[in-house]
Amino acid sequence: MVQGRSKQVSDWGAAQRNQAGFARLDGEAFPEFEPGTVWLVGAGPGAPGLMSLLAYHAMQHCDVVVYDALVNPDVLRWVRVGAELEYAGKRGGKPSPQQRDISLRLIELAKSGKRVLRLKGGDPFMFGRGGEESHTLFKSGVTFRIVPGISAGVGGLAYAGIPATHRDLNHSIIFLTGHDATGAMPANVNWRSVATASPVIVMYMAVKNAAEIASALIAGGRDPGDTMTFVSNATMPQQTVMETTLGAVEAFLADHTPPTPAIVVVGNITPWREILDWYGGDLRENPIG
Repeated sequence: MVQGRSKQVSDWGAAQRNQAGFARLDGEAFPEFEPGTVWLVGAGPGAPGLMSLLAYHAMQHCDVVVYDALVNPDVLRWVRVGAELEYAGKRGGKPSPQQRDISLRLIELAKSGKRVLRLKGGDPFMFGRGGEESHTLFKSGVTFRIVPGISAGVGGLAYAGIPATHRDLNHSIIFLTGHDATGAMPANVNWRSVATASPVIVMYMAVKNAAEIASALIAGGRDPGDTMTFVSNATMPQQTVMETTLGAVEAFLADHTPPTPAIVVVGNITPWREILDWYGGDLRENPIG
């Protein structure tokens, strides 16, 4: 079996030897994007270059793309010519389609025989409602595939020079959302337990409620001097990073407005930016990432 596999690899290498770039992938056995199916695909935190090969493959074979507000528009120029584009973005505090309507639209498109690409910012299952949508597809008998994406809570921090984990600093990390379906601070999060459960807390969609969250964390025993960092437009040329502390965040937000979308990080891992802040200067001029 090993010898047979080696010969197969060798034959592939001979066939592809004169190819270059993405053309070398043409002979690979990518999964077929069947008509009547839905692929829920993570487009990553923003920079187009952070998408996966499976995501790119789906864009080349889909019939319609139903995309979110957090998908970088530059990504859509890679969708195959002739595919339809449907916007289904949801942004807090702004008029947005209902989640049920989006899910029903995916079912409708799939049952009409289309290959449906549901393109979502970050990762579909990381506060991206991918679980809800795939559950609805399952109940409706629609076949689906999940293609994970790089989440902003990890990839965005990397572009800010902030390691999500570091062996000398934290052996755990908490990811949570900073608002519930109403836009308020999530009431079903045990903030007292969260406050001291991990050295690092990474929050999505938390800018609006940052001061209230900080108060809850301090009340739960968190050090008011802990750093609170806002990473806005992560992995994009316009990325910005703002720092304050839990105790000072209310006054900070009175004078500053962190751009959204943003990741909010609590924990003293941001000092690593002093030596790991690599994404600057000429690197910002490359829109691919």
